[in-house]
Amino acid sequence: MQNQQQSIQGILSIAALVCLAIGWFNLFSPEINHLLSRKVFYVLIGASFFIQAPLLTNKNFVYAMYAAAGICVIGAFIPEDSTLSVLKTIGLLGGIILSLSNRRR
Repeated sequence: MQNQQQSIQGILSIAALVCLAIGWFNLFSPEINHLLSRKVFYVLIGASFFIQAPLLTNKNFVYAMYAAAGICVIGAFIPEDSTLSVLKTIGLLGGIILSLSNRRR
C-alpha cells in the first residue's frame, strides 16, 4: 500500500512539473498556459502533499502537510489579483519544507 501511495505521489509531482514547464515555455495558448502553470500545477501539488502526508515518518508533521495541501488547492482558486493569492505559494513552500525535513539522514 505504501509503495502504491508513493507511486501515485510521484506521478502527481511529475504531472505538476510538466504543467509548470508548459507554462514557462508557452507551448499552448496564453489561457491554457496560465491554467496549467498557475492553477492545475497547485492542485496537483496539493494532491501530492495530501497523499504524502500519511507517509511522513515524523507524525508531528502529518497535519501540517495536510494544511499545506489544502492551502495549495484553495490558493489555486483565489483570483490572482487578490492579496490572498500568495497563499498557494505559502502552501507550496510549507509542503516542500515539510517534505525535505522528513528525509532520512
